[in-house]
Amino acid sequence: MFSGFCNPTPLRLWGKTGAPEGGGASVVNSGGCRLELRLLLADTTTLRNPRQLGEVVRTASLAIFLLILIALDGSAQTPASSVAHPSKVGTQRGSRVGGQSPQQLFVAGETALRNNQLPQAERAFRKVIAIDPRSAGAYANLGVIYMRRKEWGPAIEVLRKADRLAPQVAGIRLNIGLVYYRQNDFQSAIAPFESVLRDQPNSTQARYLLGLCYFFNQRWGEAVDTLQPLWGEQSYNMNYLYVLGIAAHKAGRTELDERASSRLVEVGGGTPEFHLIKGRAHLNNQEDEKAIAEFDEAEKSDPKLPFLHFYKGLAYLHKQDYESAIRELNADLAVNPDVAFTYDKLGTAYSAQEKDAEAEKSFREALRLDPRLVNSSLGLARIYQKQEKFSQALALLDSVEKLSPQDYTAHYLRGQVLQKMGQRERARVEFETYTRMMNDAREKRGRELSGEIPNPDLTAEPQ
Repeated sequence: MFSGFCNPTPLRLWGKTGAPEGGGASVVNSGGCRLELRLLLADTTTLRNPRQLGEVVRTASLAIFLLILIALDGSAQTPASSVAHPSKVGTQRGSRVGGQSPQQLFVAGETALRNNQLPQAERAFRKVIAIDPRSAGAYANLGVIYMRRKEWGPAIEVLRKADRLAPQVAGIRLNIGLVYYRQNDFQSAIAPFESVLRDQPNSTQARYLLGLCYFFNQRWGEAVDTLQPLWGEQSYNMNYLYVLGIAAHKAGRTELDERASSRLVEVGGGTPEFHLIKGRAHLNNQEDEKAIAEFDEAEKSDPKLPFLHFYKGLAYLHKQDYESAIRELNADLAVNPDVAFTYDKLGTAYSAQEKDAEAEKSFREALRLDPRLVNSSLGLARIYQKQEKFSQALALLDSVEKLSPQDYTAHYLRGQVLQKMGQRERARVEFETYTRMMNDAREKRGRELSGEIPNPDLTAEPQ
């Protein structure tokens, strides 16, 4: 039943979020005191999917997009709550900083973190670490601070330290997995999530995220085995049903494939969300008129449906109706002003109209929000090439090659730039590389104008 679908896409969380399972754990620090950890993990329900990196993976079959929902038991938590709250921080007895004990510093840091006062929280936890460099709780909470700032490198560094100090605390490993997950590094996220699920087999959070990581890595059988136990609590969720159905079909589990497909239609009904799903299906299948018709139906019921105008703008972009595309994309930005993919496609539309100033502005904003967007880097490189800003163009193309080594377009553009710079031999090598990579590519190329259907909800935070 799901044989016609491809390019699974997890999108915005709709519904209840909550603190993951994890409870409390205690560790013994170097000073011999016990460190109690109550884990309230940071932004744990934000889900991600593979972003467009220039490598287009397509089939001619129909595809639909995905609205991921994780329903968890327990009360809702503010994103990036504190990770640890010790009854005793476990520092050297009698140590104080500025007249405050480490316990007082820790509580002050936790309070600041819960109130989203990140600079104050960071200072407090750094003071705790200055007294006791083996304070797992302080390192874990610093990880939360960096996660909230989307400073992934520092977050991994301090969370790894916390994990070494408190390896039995599964919640720290869950946050490590989330750091990778939010960067769309699903392969690296698998090991931390697997370890959490081994320790806490009833964790909905870890199971769902691990299942999605298997899914995005095309490990279909493992995705099915991981996600299927959630049927009892997730079978109302059409997005879960979609993921499970795709994985079941790819794994040859026909009965489960048909069961999930039937349930998806039953749950979706005539809701605006389901019209949006169907519209996205047509969009992926290059049936733009049918896609617009479905988007219109969704708009009748819910004109503020998240990212409706974005996908409608993409349909017009495919039709080369650039004015309509720009209108819809700007309408989406009025609702969601911080979505990199929208600026990326807006830049594409302006470029098609040869409005380079507007295109440059859009591509720059897209890259400010998400420096990993290959399409924006390529679009900006083309503009710099026209402006004869060759060094800037080459720098962008170098970044594209690092992000997406399989993207042969970068070699073609680099050849053009080098040719204009008079470096004919280097240009010839780039053109030959481009031709070889293009001929060897196994996947079908996407449409030259729009490429793979992007997934703007990657950057959406839980509501």
